[in-house]
Amino acid sequence: MTDVRLHELAENFGNDHAQAAWDAGAAAIDQIENIVVEEQLDCEFQRVPAYLHVSVDGFSKKDISSLKKDAELANEFDFDATYLRRVPYFNLPGVRFANQAKFHPRKYLGQLVVRIAGGGSHVFEKSAAIRFDPLFIATNNPLVGLTKVTSATLFQTKLALYTSYVLGARAPLDIIPECIFWDTKDPYDYLRIDRGRDFDYAIFGGEDHKTGQVKRTEKPYARLLARLKKIVPAAQIEHRWSGQIISTPDGLPYIGENAEGQFIATGFCGNGITFGTVSAIMARDWATRGKSPWRDLFAVDRIKIKGAARNYFRENKDYPYYLIKDRLTRSGGDSVRDLKAGEGTIIKSRGKKVAAYRNTNGQVRKVSAVCTHMGCLVRWNSAESTWDCPCHGSRFKPTGEVIAGPAEEPLYEYIAITDHSKGLRIAGGIDERALRQQESEIRKTNRAISRAAGKVSVLRSIELNLNPRGEPH
Repeated sequence: MTDVRLHELAENFGNDHAQAAWDAGAAAIDQIENIVVEEQLDCEFQRVPAYLHVSVDGFSKKDISSLKKDAELANEFDFDATYLRRVPYFNLPGVRFANQAKFHPRKYLGQLVVRIAGGGSHVFEKSAAIRFDPLFIATNNPLVGLTKVTSATLFQTKLALYTSYVLGARAPLDIIPECIFWDTKDPYDYLRIDRGRDFDYAIFGGEDHKTGQVKRTEKPYARLLARLKKIVPAAQIEHRWSGQIISTPDGLPYIGENAEGQFIATGFCGNGITFGTVSAIMARDWATRGKSPWRDLFAVDRIKIKGAARNYFRENKDYPYYLIKDRLTRSGGDSVRDLKAGEGTIIKSRGKKVAAYRNTNGQVRKVSAVCTHMGCLVRWNSAESTWDCPCHGSRFKPTGEVIAGPAEEPLYEYIAITDHSKGLRIAGGIDERALRQQESEIRKTNRAISRAAGKVSVLRSIELNLNPRGEPH
C-alpha cells in the first residue's frame, strides 16, 4: 500500500499504473519474506492485516465513499480488500487489506548486513562515494554524485522533506489486534501493535510537518500523546523519536538513472522499507541490463501528471518565503547570557545572525545561522536539539555538523577575534571568506536555475493561476 490513497493514484496515473505501483509494493514484501526464509533471519517477520479507517475525530459521507472506492479498486487489481462498517477495536468504518506484513527492521538489517560482505561485496557506512562504475546512490537525501550542481539543485526542488513524530508505549496484552492501523486524515495517524509475553507494544505516529517550519516542536509530541491516550488509555510511554520523510509531488518515488552510469533512489514518502526494496530490485536489473516493469513509472525524469505541478509549486514556495521572512524577523537578542543549558537560539553579532547553543557543561558554541545548502536561516528544534532549515529540510547538530541533507557542508563556525596583547576577546564573527564563497555559489546556482529550460516560468505560470487556497481558478 502507498501513502497516496489508491483511488487518488488511479485518478492521477490511471488504473494500470496505480496497479503497477501496488504490485511493486507487494513484490517488495514477497522479496523481504523470501530473504527472511532463505537466510533464516530472526526478525519477527509476520503477515498481518492492515486497516485504513476514518478519523476518530469524525468523518463524512465523502470519507465513506472514498473508502469503498479504495476497496473496489483493490479487488479489481487482485488485492484482498474488504470494506467494513466497523474495523476491529476502533469500531469505525474502514477497509481491511489482507496479507500485509511487519517485522523488526533493525534485526532484519543487522543480520542481513553480515551476510553481504565477501565474494566481492562490501558494506560501508558514513562513506562518501566519489566514483564507481556504475555508481549507485542509496541515501536518505540524494547527493550531487555524477550530475552537475544545477541539475542536482533542480532535482532537489522536486523533493519535500517532512518530520514525523512517533511514540513507543506499552499497552495491555491482547486488547488490540496485532496488526497495522492508519486513518484517512492528512497527515494521517498510524498505529502498529506488536504482541509481547506480558504486554503489547504500540508504535503510534503522525503530526507530520515540513522540517523546520514548526517552532514549538514539543507540541506535536503533546498532541500525539493526547490522541494515543484517547485510543489506548492505559498506554505507558517508554520512548519517543522523530523521523524524516522525503515526499514527491505525485506521491511516488524517483528510482532510476539520473546521469550516465549513475542510479538514484529517493522520495519514498512513508513507504521506505518497501520502496527501498523495490529500488534494490530495480538497481540490480539496471546493473545487469535487465528489464524492470516499473522503470517508466518511477523514472526520475517522468512526465508530470495531473495534480503534480500544483503540488510542486506548493512545496517550493517555501524557499523564497523563508529566505526573506527569517532575515526580517528579529533575532533572540544580542547576547547568550540568558541561554540555558541544552538550548539554542539565534542571536545577532556584528550584523550577522548566529546560531548559538549552550551544552550541558555550560559551554557556548556559535555557528553561522545560514544553511549551507541554499542560504536560508536555520531554526532551533527544542524537541530534538537540532538546527533545522525551513526551506529544504536540512538538519544540523547543535555544533553545526550535518545530520541530514540536502546540505552537504556543516554550518560555518563562528570565529573569535582576540586582542593577544591583553588576552581578551574583543569581538567575533563568521568566517567571512567562507560565507562570501557560499553566497557566490548560491547566486550562481539561482541564476543557472533561472536559465534552465523554462522551470521558473512554469512555476510563475502556476502561481498566477492559483487562488489563495492554492486551487485553480
